[in-house]
Amino acid sequence: MSDHAVLRVKGRVLVGPDEVRDELWVVGGRITYTRPPGARDVRTVAGWALPGLVDAHCHVGLDHHGAVDAATSEKQALGDRDAGTLLLRDAGSPADTRWIDDREDLPKIIRAGRHIARTRRYIRNFAYEIEPGNLVAYVAQEARRGDGWVKLVGDWIDREEGDLTACWPREAVVAAIAEAHRLGARVTAHCFAEVALRELVEAGIDCVEHATGLTEDTIPLFAEHGVAIVPTLVNIATFPKLAAGGAEKFPRWSAHLNRLYERRYDTVRAAYDAGIPVFVGTDAGGALAHGLAAAEVAELVTAGIPPLDALSATTWAARRWLGRPALEEGAPADLVVYDEDPRADVRVLAAPRVIVLNGRVVG
Repeated sequence: MSDHAVLRVKGRVLVGPDEVRDELWVVGGRITYTRPPGARDVRTVAGWALPGLVDAHCHVGLDHHGAVDAATSEKQALGDRDAGTLLLRDAGSPADTRWIDDREDLPKIIRAGRHIARTRRYIRNFAYEIEPGNLVAYVAQEARRGDGWVKLVGDWIDREEGDLTACWPREAVVAAIAEAHRLGARVTAHCFAEVALRELVEAGIDCVEHATGLTEDTIPLFAEHGVAIVPTLVNIATFPKLAAGGAEKFPRWSAHLNRLYERRYDTVRAAYDAGIPVFVGTDAGGALAHGLAAAEVAELVTAGIPPLDALSATTWAARRWLGRPALEEGAPADLVVYDEDPRADVRVLAAPRVIVLNGRVVG
């Protein structure tokens, strides 16, 4: 499709969970619901249209060894795009991927800078590894470098304890989150276990990644403070393998991971029932492939979240949470068309028929 071509999408345009229109038009790369007068070179696509999917936790520019080159980063971004995922929140990467912003054929990225972790308390080559006295300075640095988010590592295995423990003292977290907020950034944290959650929420954190350690004591606290979670259930599915690999050396840690895994669906459903905002994220880019947002939506449904709300967690609600438009008049034309209604069966998301990014058909 040429830069000046007009695209017509007809059938069922899912503008919102309860708002459906018969058609939209793409003119100059943007959405309009007014038929353009005298339109020429019109391409028509029929089906069920959704806003481009959101993966609110992935890592472009990162694999399990650390930073990757531009060619590998491009392949990762294309993996998301070709699955219909057109907006990514990069939850920590040591690679500079700003060049992707100049590529209209690649997904839009909201970056959280690089992970900030305690010394020797995270995956090698992933994070800035620092001590608590430097936390405020590094949070300020990443708040200025990122796109409105900062990512902390809230807990990790303590090899002396042989289990997951909190990484930061309360006073350091309180000061760091306050500094991020002063600079206009939101803060999220990697947390597998129970131990760090209360202090992070009371310190003012905005989101928690994974959140497998939520309990009946902390779920009401999250709900009261409006702290969102991104469960990354497709990643939590790897816990049994991880636990088995460390069972001999760290039996407490291994058993803990298995307990968190076994109750994962109950945890997510309890969080949803309490009114905690839940969003789709895959944790792709470490050990997982990109393009798994549809699988994560299906996992949320398996956990007991109603299909329409699971769908919203990767479309309308997710975009609103991240401050990006969906299918509003004048918005950039980032959308995906399916053969069937994804509200009736979220598994439809795994088979996009047409992908439109910045007004151009890219897949």
